[in-house]
Amino acid sequence: MTYQVEILNPKADKLLQDLADLNLIAISDLSADPFLAIVDRLREKASPKPPSLDEITREVEAVRSKRYAKKKA
Repeated sequence: MTYQVEILNPKADKLLQDLADLNLIAISDLSADPFLAIVDRLREKASPKPPSLDEITREVEAVRSKRYAKKKA
């Protein structure tokens, strides 16, 4: 069973640490958001120079013209 607890009083931190020392509970750090970790990995793999608006527009137009040509034929 897992609970997420926000500690409001520093004395509670000491109590929780004492329980962990007695092996009654386990404390783990959840400060890292898994979603943000994935975003960071994607940013690391991203191209250093993103495409310009003109490049994106040209690509979209090329795909649309191919699609339109298929429907017309």
